[in-house]
Amino acid sequence: MNTTARYIVTGIIVLAALTGLVLGITVAFQQPSGSDLLALTAFLTISGGITITMGLAVSRFGLPAWGRSMQGRLVLASVLTAVLALSNVGFVALLMFLSAHDLVILMGMLAFALGMSTFASFAFSASTGRSMRAVVEAVRRVSEGSLSERVPVNAGDEVGELAAAFNGMAQRLELSFNRERELEQARRELITAVSHDLRTPLASIRVMVESINDGVVADDATIKRYMLTTQAEVETLSRLIDDLFELAQLDAGVLEIHTEEASIQDLISDTLESMAAQAVSHHLTLEGAADPVIEPVEVDARRLQRVLCNLVQNAIRHTPADGAISIRAVDAGNTVEVQVSDTGEGISEEELERIFQRSYRPDRSRSRDSGGAGLGLSIAKGIVEAHGGRIWAQSNVGQGSVFSFTLPKAKTTVRA
Repeated sequence: MNTTARYIVTGIIVLAALTGLVLGITVAFQQPSGSDLLALTAFLTISGGITITMGLAVSRFGLPAWGRSMQGRLVLASVLTAVLALSNVGFVALLMFLSAHDLVILMGMLAFALGMSTFASFAFSASTGRSMRAVVEAVRRVSEGSLSERVPVNAGDEVGELAAAFNGMAQRLELSFNRERELEQARRELITAVSHDLRTPLASIRVMVESINDGVVADDATIKRYMLTTQAEVETLSRLIDDLFELAQLDAGVLEIHTEEASIQDLISDTLESMAAQAVSHHLTLEGAADPVIEPVEVDARRLQRVLCNLVQNAIRHTPADGAISIRAVDAGNTVEVQVSDTGEGISEEELERIFQRSYRPDRSRSRDSGGAGLGLSIAKGIVEAHGGRIWAQSNVGQGSVFSFTLPKAKTTVRA
């Protein structure tokens, strides 16, 4: 059964039930004559049939232009309801109760009620119409790109809920758009930085290989030096590619973290050993210690080692000769806090807010040996957060910096 047929059948059933109810009440309380009862039945049938027909026409062909607005629909529905009710009252009164004199007074009162009902419906629907138009206008402006658009919420009804829902949606869209714009800017900066850091070693490798192949360099000592330099440049490219691959995994949320209980003391000791040569070559003092009572931590030891090395390398790059770098681990309740501090040049307050963003370098003129592509701190942040910890930095310009991060302790069984 289609929608039209279902509407007609439902209307006929409702009309028959209501007509039977009215006739039953009338017979029970008024004992009308047969002619009056027949006239009442005919009136109810005709009135109900007209109502059903009007509803069917509206559902099939819609309302005229003046009645298509929200306010127009509300006023029209109110007026039609009032007309139907008043017509029924007037007919029954004329048929059974009133004299001609009384009927005139009743019709005047019904006309008055109809006018006031129309005015009230118009007044009550005006605010609803204004609110709906405000929502529609806001939607139009948002679709044109004005994501800061908001609708005043002046009521607690469904229209107010719609306005509040729209404001929430617009706010989320604005935040998402701003986030997407920031990510796009970060991607452009990353591509620029990485392109430079890829191009520079490749150009150096090409020059040295061409010099050897063209015979411009012939002595064994120079050739050996060129080959060692080429090897170093290849290692630089390999590290950069590894950084990019790891960063891509972090962004995609597919970085595999295999946690196990590990000693933070051993991790710090291994970091000191692996970074000692770089510190010595820069004439820096590198030391570290951990509180002996610290419980084991639940970490991926290999990746945490990467975090510590990244932070120490960053400190080495930005600490002048004869400076000092230290690694400390302290108990922080449910977590372990690790600090990598240096006596370097320090970081301004403005830059502290951005240093963990990928590709960010405070001084764009620095070479890759000094600043790299700016991926180390971003990778360290991603690894720490993948462990359920957090990372931050504190610094005073000219007095050094302290990079800190937390790690969850291993879950230990408490014996009774």
